[in-house]
Amino acid sequence: MPEWVPDVLGSPFEQRTLPLGEDAEGPVVATLVRRLPGPLAFTRPLHDVDVLFVHGWSDYFFQTGLAEFWNELGARFYALDLRKYGRSLREGQTPGFVASLAEYDADIAAALDVVRPQGRGRLVLMGHSTGGLTLTLWSARHAGTASALVLDSPWLELQLGPLGRQAIAPILHARAVIDPMGGQPDVDLGFYTRAQKDLGTLPKGAQRALWRPDTGFATRPAWLDAILAGHERVAAGVDVGCPALVLLSARSTLARRWSEAMTRTDSVLVVDDIARAATRIGRSVTIERIEGAIHDVFLSAPASRDAAYTALERWLLQGALAR
Repeated sequence: MPEWVPDVLGSPFEQRTLPLGEDAEGPVVATLVRRLPGPLAFTRPLHDVDVLFVHGWSDYFFQTGLAEFWNELGARFYALDLRKYGRSLREGQTPGFVASLAEYDADIAAALDVVRPQGRGRLVLMGHSTGGLTLTLWSARHAGTASALVLDSPWLELQLGPLGRQAIAPILHARAVIDPMGGQPDVDLGFYTRAQKDLGTLPKGAQRALWRPDTGFATRPAWLDAILAGHERVAAGVDVGCPALVLLSARSTLARRWSEAMTRTDSVLVVDDIARAATRIGRSVTIERIEGAIHDVFLSAPASRDAAYTALERWLLQGALAR
């Protein structure tokens, strides 16, 4: 059984490889990263809580401040680099590729076997962007497992909106069947990366260029078909079975040319469409719009980042996980 070893983020972060068998591209693994609270965690309000975080598309876990936030509240923090992402990406693999978001059930199950071997305490699931979509669908299939769901700019709807998605879905599905790994036009012009560079929140280190390229991974028809299938399920209505918090920027700036406004708005998703879609994921959904936030609200400028943490702590301690 793989053991915990030092992580690329340095102490006190550790990582553990989770074998997941093989597919057509060879051995598949996920990677669990953890940061545990100090010895006085039992005095903190969330001392009985385990947090499992899942990253977004073309991404991996590097947000050390997020782990520190949870540890300060007493929670044990874990992050999962999904198969073919970040620490889990192996030579010869197609970065980020799956043909169904349900494939990640195995990654999440392997992580929870380590995080909660006896199902102890309370579980909070936290997902960013595509990770938010993945965890929303997983929670709906495993209702009652999590005590709370936190979504940071979850990709719950296509940038073209419901009508645009419905128009292209049949065409894309047909292409996914005929040419699942075919090439597609690049849609990421690097503006989100540039915004983080300007804000000083872009991760550093030799891994970044491989694990989080400036213009994202190349997309494939079968992968995008899986994303649209997830959007369709959300639009039809799902129930995640626990209180959910959705954190979003107050505004979007989607354009073909760089704008300085992208350093204080979401340059990836249409946040108004995401807010509407979020009302379809459960019976207890709180939506917080953070002024000045970018796509990952916890990588925003300090004032907006602090506002996001304040909103999250308030929701946790006065609502979802209040004793």
